[in-house]
Amino acid sequence: MDGNIPDAFPSGVEVVTRCRRLLEPALRDAISTLHPWAARMAAFSMGWSDVDGRPREGGVGKSLRPAIVMLSAEAVGATADSALPGAVAVELVHAFSLAHDDIIDRDELRRHRAALWKAYGVGPALLAGDALLALAVGQLAGRPAAMPYLSAALLELVQGQTADMAFEQRPWRGPDEVTIDEYAEMAAGKTGSLIGAAAAIGVALGGAPEIADRMWQMGRDLGVAFQIVDDVLGIWGDPQITGKPVYSDLWREKKTLPVLAALASDGTAARELSALLAAGVTDEDSVRHAARLVEEAGGRAEAEALAARYMSSALGVIDECLPDGGQLRELCTWLVNRVS
Repeated sequence: MDGNIPDAFPSGVEVVTRCRRLLEPALRDAISTLHPWAARMAAFSMGWSDVDGRPREGGVGKSLRPAIVMLSAEAVGATADSALPGAVAVELVHAFSLAHDDIIDRDELRRHRAALWKAYGVGPALLAGDALLALAVGQLAGRPAAMPYLSAALLELVQGQTADMAFEQRPWRGPDEVTIDEYAEMAAGKTGSLIGAAAAIGVALGGAPEIADRMWQMGRDLGVAFQIVDDVLGIWGDPQITGKPVYSDLWREKKTLPVLAALASDGTAARELSALLAAGVTDEDSVRHAARLVEEAGGRAEAEALAARYMSSALGVIDECLPDGGQLRELCTWLVNRVS
């Protein structure tokens, strides 16, 4: 590998755009093998068509995870094309997880359009998600250096999602309250596992399986940082960017990192927030007041600081393991700071 890294790299948007151009034809080929009805729903979920199957411009979401696969392969001296099966696999798993997550969370919108279940019904959306998952596994079935990371990601993703749902049944305060350490482990599974798989699969397919375990951990740390930032956006994000209503996570009373950190501070604002959450946020005034209390109690600042620590850990692995990982580093930095 060439250790000479140029002073400047393409922006995150430019990097993702380049990778998306390589990904889309391979992704379309894979989806074309599904049952026509499942393929139509998959095309809608990818943004390639409207609910009636008519083609539309754009699509394939952000393609961040496939980009990580391809950039990881390039960072160990391989071509992006050599990692395309892995890139397709992680994007299919991501699409599968979103289809199921939207049903679980009852989210009616995805990327400013109807969620898959809202467009076609719960049963068909579940089947489409299952089809995407089966298709993803098939992409790496004959690649033993990469397949274990996809399998591990699937298990951790489900475990993380289960933990996230279980958190909803636990109290805000008291002996059974959700701790920040528990939250971090949940986020590492729910969000970090697939990012970790993307990085590990990329270097494995690129011919450097000896560093795949380190890249797996890098991606899990990056995923925790990403999830924390997503939590911040879930309270204070611009709906035009997030596609979700303002204060959406507070409305749903989700146990996100800013709220958990605010409650852990145990000051006056934290105690007032605890009482408010126990009573329930029921209208615009109470949810707006809750957001103010989270910030006053230091929840937002602590969340941003913790995201920065996990991000620093992830970048440290890239710097240590990938002398030619400048573009991957650029993408990971942009991923976490994408709206700041």
